[in-house]
Amino acid sequence: MKQMNDIPEKMMALMCCAPHDYQYREVAVPHINEDEILVQVEACGICAGDMKSYKGAAMFWGGGVLPPWNDVPCVAGHEFIGVVAAIGDNAAQKHGLALGDRAIAEQIVPCWECRFCRSGKHWMCEKANIHGHQKIVADGGMARYMKYGSRDVVHKVSKTIEAQHAAMLEPLSCSVHTIERAQIGFEDIVVVAGLGPIGLCKLQLAKLKNPKLLIGIDNNEKRLNVAKKLGADIVLNFQKTDAVDEVLKLSDGYGCDIYIHNSGHPSGVIQGLKMLRKLGRFVEFSVFSAETSVDWSIIGDRKELDIVGSHISGLYGYPVAIDFLERGIINVEDIVTHTFPLEKWQDAFALAEKGVESIKVVLIP
Repeated sequence: MKQMNDIPEKMMALMCCAPHDYQYREVAVPHINEDEILVQVEACGICAGDMKSYKGAAMFWGGGVLPPWNDVPCVAGHEFIGVVAAIGDNAAQKHGLALGDRAIAEQIVPCWECRFCRSGKHWMCEKANIHGHQKIVADGGMARYMKYGSRDVVHKVSKTIEAQHAAMLEPLSCSVHTIERAQIGFEDIVVVAGLGPIGLCKLQLAKLKNPKLLIGIDNNEKRLNVAKKLGADIVLNFQKTDAVDEVLKLSDGYGCDIYIHNSGHPSGVIQGLKMLRKLGRFVEFSVFSAETSVDWSIIGDRKELDIVGSHISGLYGYPVAIDFLERGIINVEDIVTHTFPLEKWQDAFALAEKGVESIKVVLIP
């Protein structure tokens, strides 16, 4: 076991306790064994999922067809980056890490025992423990220190990336998986709907696939302008124009080939089903706070659509995201708009929820 000399016994952390009940309070710094890593957290982003968990969405607390998922109280936050402050000898050998190295753990903590983990699809682990949502086994990064356990998938990250930008690795890794699932071709007209942080990452990755036309849709002019800067051929404000009609005009009346939905709003689902061409592909990556109702006839009888889901980062999302960020292939500087000290988490959450002036808000412990 190797560790830095100044690790305290206590730290401040943002605890997820219940809907509308997050608490900034003192907790014990995690202890580690020879198979584990303790990192000093440099930054942790606020995800739309964090906001929906805070607001009580069924995805996290149960409701309808969804069982409860949060196991509380736990330290919140899954978009973290940290520097190794203590490391067990076994963990150092396994991950090729030393004290002072920057490292990130994937957001999911695989069980390595279920049929998905055993078949090489650990991101679909049946237990689905995700950092920031389950106490002890998967505490998150909204704290001064954080433990990467023996089951975590850990990657080394260059220190050339600014900490608040390195906190974008988790959403970027999810974006990599989504765009791979989209199977974009050179002749495709692609729509990216919902231009938050993850939508803007997906837009840039979609651009790398060189589709015939890349369209970004949102109702926030700031985000639309950033999307244009980051590679969108056309941007549409659905509150100022009929986005479905515009896409039909741009596609000789057929509709787009691929629709990538990120907003988590039911209206975005309806919009996508309307603007997709027959035999088109709908790619869904969202955390919803409300149910979506639609006549499924449009999926089968009318259009014979492919409906593709995308869950977190897949097998290679993190390595690709790290590589792309280290090489400057993806721009996150225009996405990370605000940073707050962790103790100002309420102000940070409020700004992130409004989403008018901010795109990505990052907490600095």
